[in-house]
Amino acid sequence: MPTDLRTTNFLGFDLVNATYAQVAAELDRLSREDRLSLVVTPNVDHFVMLRGNESSSETTQRFDRAYQSATLRLCDSRVLQGLAWLRGVQLNVITGSDLTEMLFRGGWLDGRKVALVGGDESMLADLRARFPEVDLSQHIPPMGVLDNEPAIARIEEFLKGGDWHYILFAIGAPRSEIIAHRLMAVEGVRGVAFCIGASIEFLLGRKARAPKWMQAARLEWAFRLATEPRRLWRRYLLSGPKIIAIVREWQRS
Repeated sequence: MPTDLRTTNFLGFDLVNATYAQVAAELDRLSREDRLSLVVTPNVDHFVMLRGNESSSETTQRFDRAYQSATLRLCDSRVLQGLAWLRGVQLNVITGSDLTEMLFRGGWLDGRKVALVGGDESMLADLRARFPEVDLSQHIPPMGVLDNEPAIARIEEFLKGGDWHYILFAIGAPRSEIIAHRLMAVEGVRGVAFCIGASIEFLLGRKARAPKWMQAARLEWAFRLATEPRRLWRRYLLSGPKIIAIVREWQRS
């Protein structure tokens, strides 16, 4: 599905090169169409999965197909931006967390039907209390949903015929992207499927964002590692550095 936003190719994918306001306006346009659009937010972890040693696995191949079919790919990483710049490629960063906050706080979702797939039971109540103008509903899939066909079918039933404007997937990568991509072929599912990671947790203050100076210095990963070391050490210390070799190989080819 084409977009009028300017894009730049990096690591084999066309990434949107626009401002937050331009992206929000494009999402608003897409949300009014009678089909499902898919918005993904590539970061270092995603590209390591897509282009690293694990790229031959069935799950990664499904992840790649989702990325290939995405309507918009937004660069979610200042580290990626820096690596691209070193190779003469200019990328604008549009983080999923900042864009999600902009959509909620900027009134872009006011009066719109928004489905949240993921989170916990208290999350919906907290969102409704803070953003009463947004017509919010929620479906909470079980753990291991990607390998649970009945659970995926329940997501489909929840979303079919709902006349949604936005569907926020908060079940993590690559689950969000793979299931959202599958829904693009399901009749009666419409709106913008936006894979948002932990954006709602940041929006509600359940998790802290890195200070602005750390974000500007491309050190947000270090802040997250310090706050969640047991969960994130493998991603940032073992998997993450593989991106350097991936970028070099892309440049050679």
